[in-house]
Amino acid sequence: MTIDRHALGFGYGERAVYATDPRESRGRLYEEGSSPTRSDFQRDRDRIVHTTAFRRLKHKTQVFIAQDGDHYRTRLTHTIEVAQIARALARALKLDEDLAEGVALVHDFGHTPFGHTGEDALHEMLLPYGGFDHNAQSLRIVTKLERRYAEFDGLNLTWETLEGLVKHNGPLLTPDGQGTRGPVPQPILDYCEIHDLEIASYASLEAQVAAIADDIAYNTHDIDDGLRSGYLNFEMLEEIPFLSALMAEVRALYPHLEPSRFTHEIMRRQITRMVEDVISVSQQALSEIRPGSVADIRAAGRIIATFSAQMAETDKQIKQMLFKRIYRHPDIMRIRAGAAQIVTDLFHAYMDNPKEMQSHYWVDHIAGLAVAAKARHVGDYLAGMTDTYAISAHRRLFDQTPDLR
Repeated sequence: MTIDRHALGFGYGERAVYATDPRESRGRLYEEGSSPTRSDFQRDRDRIVHTTAFRRLKHKTQVFIAQDGDHYRTRLTHTIEVAQIARALARALKLDEDLAEGVALVHDFGHTPFGHTGEDALHEMLLPYGGFDHNAQSLRIVTKLERRYAEFDGLNLTWETLEGLVKHNGPLLTPDGQGTRGPVPQPILDYCEIHDLEIASYASLEAQVAAIADDIAYNTHDIDDGLRSGYLNFEMLEEIPFLSALMAEVRALYPHLEPSRFTHEIMRRQITRMVEDVISVSQQALSEIRPGSVADIRAAGRIIATFSAQMAETDKQIKQMLFKRIYRHPDIMRIRAGAAQIVTDLFHAYMDNPKEMQSHYWVDHIAGLAVAAKARHVGDYLAGMTDTYAISAHRRLFDQTPDLR
């Protein structure tokens, strides 16, 4: 018996005319047959979840290194929170929820161990060879480095998911070919030579809601983790009018609430207000643009899923507070210095003796490569490490390993 997936509605529910329709996908780099029970975007989402890269996010730092405590966010829990918010936004705007979720789930694949500290250290090491960019690394992982399928490297994701991964923060090129945020990373340019992701245009609205969901998630959970750690307190939050108003609202309703519940009541309201703000702004923009297709979204010349001016100011104030109180706190900076040393030491060790990369599939071939190619392989290996693996690898190779507590 043949299953009619369209008739049964497997991933083909009602969508707005400007949503991305999986039936109209531009396809995959390597042609594959379709699934009788899942849309192509559902298959992308499932492939992403089953990767080694996704599982590694469990032991990669978001802000606080995992050994600081079991309840702090990791890259994995952050990613799940982003996906949850992206689906909520997609549902409200009648988009393809599976595509929005897939972009959200894959957006942090390229992050190194130890958060942005590891990325900065690895970029410094790779600067003579093109540098390091976590977004470009995410693309390398899903198009080249994951080795799961018999017929191709990577995951062979649809054009739309790859577009969302690369362009969720906006176009990478201006109309005249200049980089919008500096030079476009070479891995992205190389891939576009064989599978053009049209990096001068805006991405789908599904990718845009995944991007703003990232901001909403980390603004909220970094406050939560900051309060848990003691780097933040409620008095500090009072400095931001938006948060002060939320706290006043919670106190009026629950005047004797214990601190942990008080924190949660603030955070859930923060997420709700930010999500509602994005929905309102997006609906207003859509009423102005009146897009008739996803192509109109890409050609709109503006981000549609974004904050209002007032919420954007709140977003700015929250980020400034987080940088001042947490990201640049002396204790965090000391830990960051130790983490950077671990990444730097390992890079030099592996460049000197590639055989030390015991589990890297290129280990038997790296020694004969040109320096730039060897450095990129070392970068791939280091970027794929979890915090715990990087620490244990450093302890195996060096007499002293920085204490990251």
